[in-house]
Amino acid sequence: MKIDLSKVLIAAGGIIAGAALLGGGLVLRDRSMPEPIKIVPPAPSATPLPTETPTPIQVYVSGEVLSPDVYALPAGSRIKQLVESAGGFTRVANTAVINLAQPLSDGAHVHIPSVEETMATPPSVLSNPAPLRGSGEIDIGSGGNLVNINTAALEELETLPGIGPITAQKILDYRAVNGPFLDIKAIMEVAGIGEGKFEQIQALITVASWE
Repeated sequence: MKIDLSKVLIAAGGIIAGAALLGGGLVLRDRSMPEPIKIVPPAPSATPLPTETPTPIQVYVSGEVLSPDVYALPAGSRIKQLVESAGGFTRVANTAVINLAQPLSDGAHVHIPSVEETMATPPSVLSNPAPLRGSGEIDIGSGGNLVNINTAALEELETLPGIGPITAQKILDYRAVNGPFLDIKAIMEVAGIGEGKFEQIQALITVASWE
């Protein structure tokens, strides 16, 4: 019986190929699968709270400064910053009675007197902050010597800022015709004294027992 050698070789080749495929499959099956890559985002950072900005204060300065007006200043400002905002003192300002370190508050009124205003009675020089009056004015050295517009003579009335001899005489004439002023605002009924001039003198005048 003759053996066909070609068929034997083909059969052997098939067996070898099958064994190779089987072995490769086993090898692949035994290999461990790689773990999937995980992307972890960074934790969000905390958003800082906004810092509260202090509200500016509004302060009115009158008298012997170059630009009397209402100025907005940072909270905690002092008279020094107010005077600088108003352009500085005039040449006739009585700077000796002014405490530049005095703190300011919202709505305050600071009047800078002239040397002539304070010549009659030497004012006290403040070294400590003075409390605010009920009207929001700041006493910077009047020494408590207010001009009584119901009893003051012509010369005393002329010491008030913006009050010359003509206006002072009008005040005397008004008193003679209408009697004493009932409050300090009534002085605006005198011809030539409007709100602007009243704001200049209101911290320096009184009606004493008539208020």
